[in-house]
Amino acid sequence: MDKHPAKHQLHPILLLGHPGLRAVCEPVVDFECPGFIKEGRRLKFVLQQFRAEHGFGRAIAAPQIGVTKRVVAMDLGEGPFLIVNPEIVWESEERFSLWDDCMSFPFLMVRLSRAASLTLSWQDHLGQTRRWDQVDRSRAELLQHEIDHLNGILAVDHAMDRDALIAREVYEADKNRYDRMVSDQTQNVL
Repeated sequence: MDKHPAKHQLHPILLLGHPGLRAVCEPVVDFECPGFIKEGRRLKFVLQQFRAEHGFGRAIAAPQIGVTKRVVAMDLGEGPFLIVNPEIVWESEERFSLWDDCMSFPFLMVRLSRAASLTLSWQDHLGQTRRWDQVDRSRAELLQHEIDHLNGILAVDHAMDRDALIAREVYEADKNRYDRMVSDQTQNVL
């Protein structure tokens, strides 16, 4: 038995099929609770760890590490932070299609449709209310993906049709062909 497990084994991300990914998460009510603080740190650490190992990763939702609280860790290029109790208060009627991927099934690409913009109300790690108004496509699709996780919904549930699920390896081998199938010509990389 290996006494030195790989980093990803120390803080595993639940994979497609694990029942924990279908849990509907509870809101955070006590922002000073040691358990919330510890799990928030762990969530940010797992995001940083995934980014270091794979070279990409913008966000991860708490249920992906087995925590059933409404918390998302994000890193949009300036370091990780927490989005707590996020709520979409408006979304655009305009939609766009894209190839989505997920840390819980990094071997799959899913063609789906998302709202092109949204307004989000959320709390930071201290419980202070924040708001992002009419965010751009990139942030909108990311937030929709992560909030779905908090509701036990996965990107595969939004697959557009029978040809909307492909292996990442197949996508990478003919990226131009597959990118022409969506309105967003850049691959979503969580």
